[in-house]
Amino acid sequence: MSDIQQAMALLINAFDKYSGKEGDKFSLNKAELKELLENELGTLLGKANDKAAVDRIFKDLDRNKDNSVDFNEFVTLVCCLTQMCHEYFIGKK
Repeated sequence: MSDIQQAMALLINAFDKYSGKEGDKFSLNKAELKELLENELGTLLGKANDKAAVDRIFKDLDRNKDNSVDFNEFVTLVCCLTQMCHEYFIGKK
C-alpha cells in the first residue's frame, strides 16, 4: 500500500476501534470521542481531558445534530488538525 492508502486505513481503524463501544458501531458518542481524543490525539489536543473542551469539540463536529459523530464528521476533525500541523511546520522552515 502507498503511504496515503496506509494513512487512510489507519484513520478507518482508529475510528472503528472506538466507535460502537456503547451503541452504534458507525458513530462515536461523547464518551467514545473523548477516549479517542485522549488516546489518539492527546499530544495535539492538550485539553482532551477538559470536559468543556470535549463538549465544544463534540458540538462542533456533530453537524447534523444527531448527538453522535459519524466517520465523515470525524474525518473533518482530522483534516483540520492536519492542515493546522502543516501550516505550523511550514512556518518553522
